[in-house]
Amino acid sequence: MLPALRSTWALFLGIALIMLCNGLQGTLLGLRAGLEGFSTSVTGAIMTTYYLGFLAGSQLVPGLVGGVGHIRVFAALASLASSSVLLHTIFVDPWAWGLMRFITGFSYAGLYIVIESWLNERATNETRGQLLSIYMLVSVGAYASGQFLLNLGTPSGFQLFILASVLVSFALVPISLAPIQAPAFEQRERLGLGRLYRASPLGIVGAIGTGVGNGILVSMAAVYGLALDLSVAQITMLAAAIQIGALLLQWPIGHLSDIFDRRLIITIVTFLAGAVALLGIPAEAIGGWVLLLALGLLGGLNLPMYALCIAHTNDHLNPSQMIAASGSLVLANGLGASV
Repeated sequence: MLPALRSTWALFLGIALIMLCNGLQGTLLGLRAGLEGFSTSVTGAIMTTYYLGFLAGSQLVPGLVGGVGHIRVFAALASLASSSVLLHTIFVDPWAWGLMRFITGFSYAGLYIVIESWLNERATNETRGQLLSIYMLVSVGAYASGQFLLNLGTPSGFQLFILASVLVSFALVPISLAPIQAPAFEQRERLGLGRLYRASPLGIVGAIGTGVGNGILVSMAAVYGLALDLSVAQITMLAAAIQIGALLLQWPIGHLSDIFDRRLIITIVTFLAGAVALLGIPAEAIGGWVLLLALGLLGGLNLPMYALCIAHTNDHLNPSQMIAASGSLVLANGLGASV
């Protein structure tokens, strides 16, 4: 594990900065949309365009990576994501925001493909679950921390949008300057959903399922808090509880998947998440810490599932298939999240 970590630390630092931005931006937009008088249905539609962009990025970015390499694609997409954040403050309109969220989704899909395919090329079947768990641990921890950055400004102002843009711009620094070797960018093997499903049915089905669950859980947390008449501070805690739960359970679940059959771990975690979701109904009526604990446990079981699906799928692939597989898994996850 240590050699793999030494060769990928810049990726983890880069994704941490990106997810700080994502955590701040997602909740910020939900709050700002409410303050601007957007209805819940309009806000939900705006948030959904993020996943439509995700789908487009998952199809187009693998070819770019194969043509010009991981580092150049990462730099271009990070710049695009940074610019789109700022445009929300210039064009305060549902249609414009929908377009910006589409661009953001496209950019983030590509960034995930770059990082996940890079990590999978550095991992072995014996370390893949742990390495991807660290990736998700960093991602979730940074995303949760991003929620608290809301307290550095007001949702009605522009300062928080500038902060989000700066964070994703800084992500370029470690990736561009660190002395780490990127994978070779020869043309890779194409691997669509059909072929990937034949190689790993559970990986594709699991990626779609986690997209549905995590898309609802993460994207609509702020809107859910507003519907319960919670304050900004309480909504921040609500959104952070989901991420903190994942932060605590990500590593143990990933480590277990390296020890036992990944299919068994995926099945057990899925059933536990379903049971906790049902317990969330009475938890909402009780409110307070009970609701926070329920959402934290649900996030702790739901969010790590995607890393398990990635690991299980890549266990059955060779390195030349991993970029295309990352794109197809992102596509499957985005399809689920856009439902």
